[in-house]
Amino acid sequence: MIDSDNRAESHLGVRGLGWQGPVASIAYEPDEVLACLRRLDGPLFVVQNGHSVGVTNAGELAPADKGGLSVVATGDGVTRRSLGDPAFLATYGLEAAYMGGSMANGISSEELVIALGGAGMLGAFGAGGCPPRRLEEAIRRVQAALPEGPYAFNLIHSPHEPALERRAVELYLEHGVHVVEASAYLSLTPYLVAYRAAGLSTDASGEIQVRNRVIAKLSRREVATQFLQPAPEKLLGPLVSKGVITQQQATLAQRVPMADDITVEADSGGHTDNRPLVCLLPSMAALRDEVQAERQYRVPVRIGAGGGIGTPLSALGAFMMGAAYIVTGSVNHGCVEAGTSDHVKRLLAQAGMADVMMAPAADMFEMGVNVQVLKRGTMFGMRARKLYEIYQTYDSLDAIPEAERRKLERQILQNPVEDVWDSCEAFFSERDPAQITRAQQNPKRKMALVFRWYLGLATRWGTRGEKGRELDYQIWCGPAMGAFNDWVRGTYLEDPANRGVADVAGQIMDGAAFHYRVQSLRVQGVQLPAALLNWRPAAV
Repeated sequence: MIDSDNRAESHLGVRGLGWQGPVASIAYEPDEVLACLRRLDGPLFVVQNGHSVGVTNAGELAPADKGGLSVVATGDGVTRRSLGDPAFLATYGLEAAYMGGSMANGISSEELVIALGGAGMLGAFGAGGCPPRRLEEAIRRVQAALPEGPYAFNLIHSPHEPALERRAVELYLEHGVHVVEASAYLSLTPYLVAYRAAGLSTDASGEIQVRNRVIAKLSRREVATQFLQPAPEKLLGPLVSKGVITQQQATLAQRVPMADDITVEADSGGHTDNRPLVCLLPSMAALRDEVQAERQYRVPVRIGAGGGIGTPLSALGAFMMGAAYIVTGSVNHGCVEAGTSDHVKRLLAQAGMADVMMAPAADMFEMGVNVQVLKRGTMFGMRARKLYEIYQTYDSLDAIPEAERRKLERQILQNPVEDVWDSCEAFFSERDPAQITRAQQNPKRKMALVFRWYLGLATRWGTRGEKGRELDYQIWCGPAMGAFNDWVRGTYLEDPANRGVADVAGQIMDGAAFHYRVQSLRVQGVQLPAALLNWRPAAV
């Protein structure tokens, strides 16, 4: 039974209006009312028919003096395309302001990017940790499937392996990858600036044309400030001198911000500061407004939201706080297209919101940077913390007490330290030989590489489903995964085999539109039964 309070009687949107249409279309029973609420692409009318209040999608409004039923509340059509910033949709050619963020080592796989792109949403390939040959293969596959887009590729800041970042930029420029998700940046690098500036030109009217788009994912105001400002001259000058960009491009780069969009990353899986979105997003939006007032860019930088988004209500909350778009990660990790093993996907499908922890990151181990990982069903988090504890305590591998070293080799590395170092030498000889040279000159650096061997392989063991290493799987995951599992429990999406990434995205976005409609009715004084207040995923 639908009820209404006295706010509805004085609501300006329905005062003096009546409803005219087929009375038979009015729904009163819960199932029928829910069906009307879920028809998102058309209008909705809540009408008074005698002593009953019902809902219909049919008919039209007319002046009350023309007859018809009294109107309690109304709602316009609202769909997934209604949410977010229309400019974001137009810039990237999307049907929804939704992005699947990049997860390194190809976990955000070609299949995941292609599936989202085919559904009119933006996916970013997880290029972090991928050697150049693997990255080039991914570029070719994605571009073959989505020649007109939309797609993006990750560009991750690699302070200890700058050659990888440089080579990624070279491949993106060579193959015409025009959208990158820049992540883990602490400061701008010449490679990122080169990518941005190399895509700048002017049209016949002199307007700047931006061909290489940057979506920066970050959580700190000081980092956001760098992306809100133009590229600094100290980085542009050397690029011009080396012939990487032209003088005209350097000049144009000083008139546009470094990023088109900034994703405010809250409590996410992987690299995260665990910050609450309700605090972080308004702060970043205010910072953007300050810079925009100063710089007067023709196109302001858009602010999106990621981290902790795994349900329709969390998505709607981000949009209602002003997010131009939303970004998901953890929920995609458990989808069928994710480049990881079925074992990992089953563990993710069982995760609760509290089943996560922080552990040292492989790419920034020496800096003490952490990532958020799943702790249920794996001991990686605790073992990784133990490695960092040893690293902080001792200055070299030889300084580790014999008993501690044997325990390390038996329980965590499962290999002699010498064999692990041999593997490191073989790996970095192809990937970045300078790493070996520095490690041979610095015993503590050598210890860090040995420990990073475990941290790096722990992800690959999980993606490949390495037998015997299940307790060492590193599975990036935030609390959004647990919230998603709670939401889909009892539906077809409870089974990880049914979790197609585009379907999950569509359910989240359609559910957000549904909840927007429900909230708009609530504001107008309509009180719906509790059974009608939630969007439950329904297979099509």
